[in-house]
Amino acid sequence: MRTHPQPGLRPEGEGENGRTGGAQDRFEAKATCCYCGVGCGIIVQSDGAKVTGVRGDPDHPANFGRLCTKGSTLHLSAEAGLQQQARALFPALRSARNAPLERASWDDTLDLIAKKFADTIRLHGPDSVGFYVSGQLLTEDYYVFNKLAKGLIGTNNIDTNSRLCMSSAVAGYKQTLGADAPPACYEDIDHAELIFIVGSNTAYAHPILYRRIEDARKNNPNLKVVVVDPRRTDTAREADLFLAILPGSDVALFNGMLHICLWEDLIDSAYIEAHTEGFAELKQTVREYTPKYVADICGISEADLIQAARWFGQAKSALSLYCQGLNQSSSGTAKNAALINLHLATHQIGKPGAGPFSLTGQPNAMGGREVGGMANLLSAHRDLANPEHRAEVAALWGVDQVPSTSGKTAVELFDAVRAGDIKILWIACTNPAQSMPDQRLVREALKKAELVIVQEAYQTTATVAYADVLLPATSWSEKEGTVTNSERRITRIQAALPKPGATRHDWEIVCDFARKLEARLGKEHSLFPYRSSEAIWNEHRESTRGRDLDITGLSFAILEQQGPQQWPFPTGASSGKQRLYEDGIFPTASGRARFVNTVYRPVAEPVDARYPFHLNTGRLRDQWHGMSRTGTVAQLFAHAPEPAVVLSSTDMTRRLLKNGDLVHVTSRRGSQILPALSGDDMRAGQAFVAMHWGEEYVSGRGHDGHGSYGVNALTLPVFDPSSKQPELKHAAVKILKAELPWRFLVFGWVDASQVLALQSALRPYLQKFAYASCTLFGRDKVGVLLRAADDYPAAAELTAEIEARFGIVGAGVLRYDDSKRGNARHMRVQDGKLTAVALAGDISAEVWLRQYLEAELPVAELGRMLLMPSSKAPQGFKARGRIICTCLNVADSEISDALGAMQGAPDTLLAGLQGKLKCGTSCGSCVPELRKIIQLRSVAPKLAA
Repeated sequence: MRTHPQPGLRPEGEGENGRTGGAQDRFEAKATCCYCGVGCGIIVQSDGAKVTGVRGDPDHPANFGRLCTKGSTLHLSAEAGLQQQARALFPALRSARNAPLERASWDDTLDLIAKKFADTIRLHGPDSVGFYVSGQLLTEDYYVFNKLAKGLIGTNNIDTNSRLCMSSAVAGYKQTLGADAPPACYEDIDHAELIFIVGSNTAYAHPILYRRIEDARKNNPNLKVVVVDPRRTDTAREADLFLAILPGSDVALFNGMLHICLWEDLIDSAYIEAHTEGFAELKQTVREYTPKYVADICGISEADLIQAARWFGQAKSALSLYCQGLNQSSSGTAKNAALINLHLATHQIGKPGAGPFSLTGQPNAMGGREVGGMANLLSAHRDLANPEHRAEVAALWGVDQVPSTSGKTAVELFDAVRAGDIKILWIACTNPAQSMPDQRLVREALKKAELVIVQEAYQTTATVAYADVLLPATSWSEKEGTVTNSERRITRIQAALPKPGATRHDWEIVCDFARKLEARLGKEHSLFPYRSSEAIWNEHRESTRGRDLDITGLSFAILEQQGPQQWPFPTGASSGKQRLYEDGIFPTASGRARFVNTVYRPVAEPVDARYPFHLNTGRLRDQWHGMSRTGTVAQLFAHAPEPAVVLSSTDMTRRLLKNGDLVHVTSRRGSQILPALSGDDMRAGQAFVAMHWGEEYVSGRGHDGHGSYGVNALTLPVFDPSSKQPELKHAAVKILKAELPWRFLVFGWVDASQVLALQSALRPYLQKFAYASCTLFGRDKVGVLLRAADDYPAAAELTAEIEARFGIVGAGVLRYDDSKRGNARHMRVQDGKLTAVALAGDISAEVWLRQYLEAELPVAELGRMLLMPSSKAPQGFKARGRIICTCLNVADSEISDALGAMQGAPDTLLAGLQGKLKCGTSCGSCVPELRKIIQLRSVAPKLAA
């Protein structure tokens, strides 16, 4: 008897009017990808018990069936073996801080925390508790969390990890346009004459939008692309003009461009006069931003600055796309406002192909903003400081009042916990022990809290280690509700699977807890009567009536029948609004947009003689945030296998560094040892570390013996005064070679049902070495790799324990040991093939031994060579090199070999590679890098000449 499908699921092949055929035991559900803010539609295939596949939804207007490497492998993160190891499936309590989490019932767990909340609120007041939630929650989850904090408890101490990525964009939109509403849409990419990308490696962070940019350039040869970024990323490399500005100089750049537009009469004076205010004051300020002054601040040429300004001012339609490079800054709001000033002055807004378009980083950061899920906001874009807005929300919720004092924002929240002002901290669907800046502060706060509640789908995150209570939530394939993407488009998500174990939906957990708390607080009527996500959404919908994001004309039924819709969609409308402000009327008191008098200020932490490097953080192509999900998929490590700090070749040479050499990367807050890599995308004096690497993947003893915590041991908690968004993108650091001559390396295949369990078991070992990392590799099989270094050989007992975890133990292991030199080579061979290898001291044989293992090549022909002390590779061996195309497992050596037999223009060579190797023909995420390889190949002969 086959499993009955969940609500919203349809057997594969069944149409709207009945079953038309297809497999009887497979079901499909429509949802969105749970990674970035593009909001790609996906079709989730299941057998009723597990996810069996994912493909792009061809009918979804965000992606039209396309998916990137992360989205197309989403189903691999839901494999049964990984889920059993990674998922939090039952409530759990910790009897004491250092005791293990032990399974408990929902009733006992919720009763305990309801009592603790009630007692703490009576004793210390409602502001003694706080909530830290996530842009990966659904809109309905967000709404009830907001209502719980502000409506029932009476505290505004609720903030979100969207504070770390989108709050400067929110503040910038509100200061200039009057509302937190991106005015453009994805279709504007097709109509733009100029695309101005600032602080965004779109090719990596929003790959499906970048595919759309590639299509637009093919369809319109006159389209110009300008990229502004400190690094020559794959996005920047393909631009018509690249402005490699110094970190933090964005305001100067935009003011300088406006200065040139004023000087060359490229502004729209009639539009400014009719639809804006405040221009006279800004005009006085930008007079000082001459091309030479700005070029010197930004570190670019005057000619490039003038070219960018002319293209922007002369274009019939200029579209700006921007992300964390503007937002994650102590002057993030000013950066956003300065760019919007440029759009307003040139009338590049409110028309097809134009507008300032902030790209959200998380799948529902926009939905969280819609329901007021931040410490200073209320539902439907209402302001907490406005008494009328507070009264409207109080009336809707049926409470006497909503507290008027802004709550603690993200960094402030953890500061208050550390100070003891906040006693209870509830964390939902986010991992602050990896993602927050200044990890020492965050971890001290988590240890100081009287009660830490973690509501999470994955029990493997670093934050769970600090949880007194673990509440198991459903994950992407089990959830049901709505999300809103970057272009204000609301998508209805269907559950593909039933809830596993004892998990509950996030909104259910909040409502179940709230009703228990209401009983303890003596409330007669519940504020949380909901029995479905639709009931919550309907209340949220009513809160938007008459507001800028009015969705009173929408319903779950419309979203299911007509597909995703953009807001506003008021009562009586037949469709949502593609782009805003086409009539020149803005949601401000005067109906006019406001110019903000933006003034350039240097970065919060400038470089100096002690800390001479600008550290920049950003995304990898195939990983997502703290990797709690992508980090379970081995093939997603292929493109960037291990943590690293990327430096310019000039800085590598000056410091006598080779690729792979370990360095101390040290800021004023902490230090992390990392391998150094040379990158042609870097300019001298700058360094780059991917934001994803937390202690789950890279660690070590640390200078003080308390451990290091990945990249966010280095970042600073200084934040923008308006948006309260911290400056995660930039820090001043020093980089010194780490004198760690002894190396240790273990890698091997692991049974899929034991992979994450092994990673968790290895985590405590990482801090026993000066440096250690632990990552995955493989494709059809899954392998685990642990790499460590120290200034002296580790104890034999320690390395033996680790090797035993990989099954390198017993009589069947080949062994070579040279205790005098500290060298060792231990290998497990099964059926004539390597299955696990441990190297100590001299690990230079890693390259060929690992390739023999990964390719599952027979090793009998190697004979004694396997155990010879020499690291020389077998005759005829050729390393594959780095994987470029993750989808089809194509390496750079194969690409180079194929190019060697080809001639022609770059587009011809790309087509040839796609035809021969198929790389770039699946998701397309590797196409920019393929173009880079082709470009470097064509440049190399000229350099040699």
